[in-house]
Amino acid sequence: MDSCSKYGKYLERVNHNGLFADVSHVSVTSVGKDHSARGVLDIHPSTLNPLGIVHGGALVTLADTVAGTAAFTTGQACVTLDCTMQYLAPARGAQIFCTAVPKKLGRTVLVYDTQLTDEAGRLVAAGTYTFFATGPADLSVLD
Repeated sequence: MDSCSKYGKYLERVNHNGLFADVSHVSVTSVGKDHSARGVLDIHPSTLNPLGIVHGGALVTLADTVAGTAAFTTGQACVTLDCTMQYLAPARGAQIFCTAVPKKLGRTVLVYDTQLTDEAGRLVAAGTYTFFATGPADLSVLD
């Protein structure tokens, strides 16, 4: 099976397997040949803080999931080493969108920049995610 099919199976596993992203209302919508990825957070009452805006933890979950999926497309199994998030505006609406683009794709360290926008295209948060490559990804687990 080619790598595009494998990544399709990986997206299915991330998005619909009852795992953390799925129950957190996060979906990864696409991966790019440049090892980027896009995703979306569907806003539900469970994703809001007491002020009625999207909880910062939900935004971090979105960014980490999208960036981690992008890192996986390098063929490496990766774990998050570090992340930073800057909250720039209250996140409201029905959906928040995330784009993760590689900043550095090293042998063992991968760094991604993320941007989170609301439905109007307003930047609500930005982050940097650093991943450690633990070795080649075992794509056979997706079969």
